[in-house]
Amino acid sequence: MSVRPIALPEGTAIGVEVELHRTHLAILSAPGGYLMCGALDVNLLDERLGPRAIVAGRALGVKTVDDLLAAPLESVTAAARKMGVEPGMKGEDAIRVFLRS
Repeated sequence: MSVRPIALPEGTAIGVEVELHRTHLAILSAPGGYLMCGALDVNLLDERLGPRAIVAGRALGVKTVDDLLAAPLESVTAAARKMGVEPGMKGEDAIRVFLRS
């Protein structure tokens, strides 16, 4: 497992990479929300945990935090959309929105 700061003009996010048996988890967290690899279930967050208004997005095919920063988001929660984060947005652009909030 590795944890490292990701410095951006808007502030610092935290990148986490976890190597698991036959897979990887990549997470990028900021005070306003987080991004994750394909293991994140956006539908569950919206449907089962909707009242919590979780701000999150998911990118597919990523193995590292650097991949997550560069990849387009495949899906985002309703709360992330309210902040202006949309599917197709690069992870770095989305995390900058989360840092500003």
